[in-house]
Amino acid sequence: MKFRSLRSSVLALCLCAGSVAAFAAADAKPAAPESDEPMPVAFVDTFNKLSGGPYPGYRANHAKGVLVTGSFVPAKGAATLSKAPHFAAGVPVLVRFSDPTGLPTMPDASPQASPHGIAIRFELPGGENADIVSISANSFPVSKPEDFLAMLRAVGASGPGVAKPTPIEQFLGAHPAAAKWVTTPRPAPQSFATLAFYGVNAFKFTNAAGKTRYGRYEILPDAGQHALAPADAAKAGPDYLMTELPRRIAQAPVTFHLWAQLAKEGDPVDDATVVWPADRERVEIGTLRLTGAVPDQAVAQKTLVYFNPLALPDGIEPSDDPILLARPPAYGVSFGRRTQ
Repeated sequence: MKFRSLRSSVLALCLCAGSVAAFAAADAKPAAPESDEPMPVAFVDTFNKLSGGPYPGYRANHAKGVLVTGSFVPAKGAATLSKAPHFAAGVPVLVRFSDPTGLPTMPDASPQASPHGIAIRFELPGGENADIVSISANSFPVSKPEDFLAMLRAVGASGPGVAKPTPIEQFLGAHPAAAKWVTTPRPAPQSFATLAFYGVNAFKFTNAAGKTRYGRYEILPDAGQHALAPADAAKAGPDYLMTELPRRIAQAPVTFHLWAQLAKEGDPVDDATVVWPADRERVEIGTLRLTGAVPDQAVAQKTLVYFNPLALPDGIEPSDDPILLARPPAYGVSFGRRTQ
């Protein structure tokens, strides 16, 4: 199996790219043996190594981002899916759009900057929060956290001069879903406001009558999905996404519609590599309306407690997806380090 610019593709699309200098240094010596450290710590350490970090005050992944505020208004039928409070009444939201990797200077139009991320915090009555964490891809390369860590480590061990097949070539050869994922084209968007985001993990939704359905989030831009032409991407400024969104919001609200794609009997709800068929039922959950940018972004980004996809109100529960369950512990390790 051939992979064009394989290492670049994996770095670009696997949420793990970093500085060339860091990889050059890693390539100059044998890879260190895998440690017995807890998996959340191993994830953070590996992300930091791949990005040439750690970078004080920044996340180990999705280091570069922009925070905006607004509101969420549920659709009329949202309560038929879940009894969660924000499915019944409007609430304020805090939203972070981001580039992947731990490199805070990642150019926004770089192939390594996709898929992008969105994190939404619904500020519920009583001071509680409910969070959604999604990416601009409708699946994940692997189904188990152990495989994701192995994939990241294979990237770090696969540089110029490494014998063929390299560790990442071997990994992708044994993991067809990952090979397909890293070679899927994802062009630079015109704006965060013209990019669709997907929840690759399933959740269990329960309504007031006790009816339960599994679903995955879709966050679709009302402005439509629009990418930059390659020539325009090559000329784009390094921070064009981060600066364009606040300017756009200052002119008019930016809106997204939130949907849930519902699983049919037999659809796997614990495997993020599987894309459910497009004909599955979809329920509109509501409208995300973004109206302002957070002032003093640097301070806010550093002190903001991480978005937790397991911060869930009554009416929404996690599936048994191991990728979903592994995320918050790693976020917690990263948050603890960047606030030290």
